[in-house]
Parts: sequence; structure tokens; C-alpha cells
Amino acid sequence: MNRREAIEGAVRVLAPRIPKHEFESVMDHALGSRGLHTASPETAAWLSITSYIRHRLTDYDNLLDEGYDVESARFFVLDDMNAILEEWGSPRRVLAEDEAD
Repeated sequence: MNRREAIEGAVRVLAPRIPKHEFESVMDHALGSRGLHTASPETAAWLSITSYIRHRLTDYDNLLDEGYDVESARFFVLDDMNAILEEWGSPRRVLAEDEAD
């Protein structure tokens, strides 16, 4: 199994109901991010999923633009992120203490 197949499999386990267009964006991030090249497929998938949700599907970037610090902005979007993870059928949730980009 190559890396792409391994990450695809991990995304499908971590977000089985992710919409196709969002799946493709998550995969692009997981495969294209230099910081994830050495991460396990599961870690690359999870970090890409949570990063995609945070930056594309919540008000996170707007909160930063309004002057909120990273920790506060992450706190305010946590419930929205976990609601999306639930919609996507994810068995995991984001916890305040394990947030990392």
C-alpha cells in the first residue's frame, strides 16, 4: 500500500461521511504539507481533516483577523469543529488541549 492509499484509508475511517470535494481537499493537504511528510498516515489524515475544518468551515480565520489570539479563536470554534466531525461520522473529536496545526 502506498502512502496515498494509506492516508485515504485513514481519512475514510476518521471521517466516513466526508463530502467528496472536501475529501479531495483534505487529501491534497495531507499529501502536500511538508510538515506531514513524516507523520503516520493516521496522524496526517487527522491533522489535515481538523485543519481543513478549522480554516474552511468555521470562523477561525475571521476571529484571528478580528484580533483574537490563536488559543481563543480555537476555543470559540471547537464546538463547530466537533459538530462537523460528528456530521462526517468521525469517531474522534477535537479536544482543547490537543489542538495543533
